[in-house]
Amino acid sequence: MADTKREIERKFEFTEPKAARRGVPDLTGTAGIAAVLDQGTVDLDAVYYDTPDGRLAADGLTLRRRTGGADAGWHLKLPVSPGVRDEVRAELSDTVPRSLAALVRSRVRDAGLHPQVRLLSSRKVSHLVDGEGAVLAELSTDTVTAERDDTSAGWTEVEVELADGVDPGLLDAVEKAFRKGGLKVSDAPSKLARALAETDGAPRPRPEPGPEAGTAGAEVLAYLRAQRDALIAQDPAVRRDLPDSVHQMRVATRRLRSALKTYRKVVDRSVTDPLGEELKWLAGELGVDRDQEVLRERFQEHLDGVPRHLLLGPVRSRLRIWNTTRRAASRKRALAALDSRRHLALLDALDALLADPPLLPAAARPAEPVLTKAVRRDHRRLARRVDAALALAPGHERDLALHEARKAAKRARYAAEAATPALGGAAKGMAKAVKAVQTALGDHQDSVVAREALRLLAVQANGAGESSFTWGLLYAREEALAERSERELPALWAEASAAAL
Repeated sequence: MADTKREIERKFEFTEPKAARRGVPDLTGTAGIAAVLDQGTVDLDAVYYDTPDGRLAADGLTLRRRTGGADAGWHLKLPVSPGVRDEVRAELSDTVPRSLAALVRSRVRDAGLHPQVRLLSSRKVSHLVDGEGAVLAELSTDTVTAERDDTSAGWTEVEVELADGVDPGLLDAVEKAFRKGGLKVSDAPSKLARALAETDGAPRPRPEPGPEAGTAGAEVLAYLRAQRDALIAQDPAVRRDLPDSVHQMRVATRRLRSALKTYRKVVDRSVTDPLGEELKWLAGELGVDRDQEVLRERFQEHLDGVPRHLLLGPVRSRLRIWNTTRRAASRKRALAALDSRRHLALLDALDALLADPPLLPAAARPAEPVLTKAVRRDHRRLARRVDAALALAPGHERDLALHEARKAAKRARYAAEAATPALGGAAKGMAKAVKAVQTALGDHQDSVVAREALRLLAVQANGAGESSFTWGLLYAREEALAERSERELPALWAEASAAAL
């Protein structure tokens, strides 16, 4: 069984031996700290696991098996932001728990996890408490010995970890007090990072050669790498069911697929088209779960705005049951996709593409003209689809045409965003204007999907002998929202047209 704890901490080291001999300054009176209570000393023995080429360490993740202390077991630490990590824990066992192995699967793949470093720590623990005795933070002074193969290293470090709900400003106050006492913020983000550095085991950057800086190839490959990295990073977030994670992972797949199409004069499409089909598959598997998430939030918001006297029948309970059933199926489908060999093959294919990109002659040319031409081409494609949709009468055919225009808007927006580092403000402005069009078209399509779901909910309610009035009311509201999106579209499109490069 795994559980998660958010860690907000700061690590320190002594600036000179003289400061180390004096020890940690007394923090009593610092930022509401009323007392420093000694909790004794504990011996910790941690073995850190990684792939032979250090993939977890390269991305700032640590996986360890630790004995000693109150939290003996397996710990996987995932970076959130500087000084903030999520620690996912599992019970002590001889092998890596399946729950944790799944969270690093997008990085480890078939490389396997093996012991890399052993850290032996003698930890002196104190609690920093306020005037009422509530714990504000835990202060640890660790005397560490790192063992890797036949190499060892040792050091002393000090760590302050906030208790849940405590203002992070306390760490700034502690840092200020520590500076006066001869300590500084550690250069190493973690014990593992320092151990690897001091035993010559730090991960080497993976070489991904490419064309010269400033060329079209360099810009496109940089964008593709960023989206590949986002795809990998979102995998554990989706498995943990974190908010917006499915959406962000799906966006990364779409951006990759769009870029391979948009910049087909830079990267050979005859090589990348099969990869694009696999990205389409992954986006589709994730999309079922994302669409259900959107519908639930949309319907819940609508119901919150309905007067109580118009809520006829058990609408909230029916919505809850409907969502629970469908979400269970959609999440199972998304996780099955992430656990599949097909997904691992996709990640391997992306790595292979970036390690040896099939570049065309345009890749060696200056970025500005090549990228400008590609972005303009996608903008013209969007223009054709918007014009075709607006020329149709309201109805099913127009709904389909507007959906196709939405897809084109996403591609044009992603193209402009990818080109922004090279083209600057013009591309950024175009991306912003096209995003507004995409949002309107997205709202319209969401309403189309929502109306069909509401119709089915009304049928189910009627079949169960319940009133379907409220579902019909929500259906009418969705129709009104769709009509409003259609009315707003011409003005938004006029602005996006003017923003063309």
